[in-house]
Amino acid sequence: MVNNAVLQFTDRMFLAHDSVEALEAILPASALAWIFMSFFQSVVGYSNVFVARYYGAGEAGKCRTCYHAAMCIAVCAGLLMLPLWPFGDWLLSRFSPSESLGALQREYYDIVILGGFAIYGQMAAASYFTGRGQTRIVFWVNLLGNLLNIALDPLLIFGRWGFPCLGIAGAAYATVFSMVVQTVVLVWAAQRATAGRKTGDGRREAAGRETEDARRAMGGLIARILRFGVPSGAYTVLNMLSFTIFVFFTGRIGSIELAVSNACFTVNYLLIAPMEGFALGAATLVGQALGRKDVPEAFRVGNRTMVLGVAFVAVLSAVVIVLYRLILSVFASRVGADAVSQFYSLGFTLFILMAAWQVFDAADIVILGALKGAGDTKFVMWMMLVVSFVIWLPLVWLVSVFHNTM
Repeated sequence: MVNNAVLQFTDRMFLAHDSVEALEAILPASALAWIFMSFFQSVVGYSNVFVARYYGAGEAGKCRTCYHAAMCIAVCAGLLMLPLWPFGDWLLSRFSPSESLGALQREYYDIVILGGFAIYGQMAAASYFTGRGQTRIVFWVNLLGNLLNIALDPLLIFGRWGFPCLGIAGAAYATVFSMVVQTVVLVWAAQRATAGRKTGDGRREAAGRETEDARRAMGGLIARILRFGVPSGAYTVLNMLSFTIFVFFTGRIGSIELAVSNACFTVNYLLIAPMEGFALGAATLVGQALGRKDVPEAFRVGNRTMVLGVAFVAVLSAVVIVLYRLILSVFASRVGADAVSQFYSLGFTLFILMAAWQVFDAADIVILGALKGAGDTKFVMWMMLVVSFVIWLPLVWLVSVFHNTM
């Protein structure tokens, strides 16, 4: 998730220097694309918990089987994404505030959704490494992809050094290319690891050809990953869907309001996305502890990870409030001179409100990650459904009706 957040932040930062319309368009378009992609991303990513369980129990062979099962799900997920392409175009056309804005949104969405297949293979390979505690290789590959995106965005958005000037489409192409590179490198590393060759940290696994028992077990393992992963994917979709609906509500208020909310929520996503990393760490550590049948240790690591996550977000939120003008200036280059003061004023108010909820959001995300590591994904799904669609969105609707500034 941190990887996704940095990719999107980079796109939005450069598009803010292209036009206000591009900045307004990218948040709804990217949010919708990631809603569709995030379901299967979370399903495939749940293989991390199974890898952690087997690794904690000392069953390395089953870790390899988990990786191959996740890759099978990833391939099917890529094919199932294709029908969502025209459906997303229809949604953006139907709910966009204007036709010109809708055209920009569809332009970005179409490219990202068709290139999103890469993220599933990337998640399967990354889960194999993170479940075994080998997070460095995932970090370096993600860093490589993000550096590529930073390099390609100005070339493809503004048409520098002989590259075509593609605007918002250039941001989408840069993101997709970066994701494909990350996928190729991670899958290559995972194939080497499962074949018994040297991995990035120099370890070797005694692998070779999988036994017939392991191959027969893979079908059952796919079913188990789906059994626990589908509620986990539903949780992610419900979370992102409720936020996307909120974004469409803000788009009806006004152009400056939408631009400043897009900028602030981009920063918010960048700050809160590391909590998905903390949640993944909690799920992995809890899964490994339960694999060793050490329940007290699972409880301890879950709580300690939550405390670290909350402290991390609290410090960063304070920094954002102090440096709000500097941060917002990154997105204000195309805002008219008569609207700059309003842009900064609204942005500061949003940052204050974000700091208040981010502490609770951080605790929520990490605790839910620990619960996923324990296999309790159905509670996580139902909790998100009730909180988002029974409490939060009805309140958003009421505010939009009775207080037009949201």
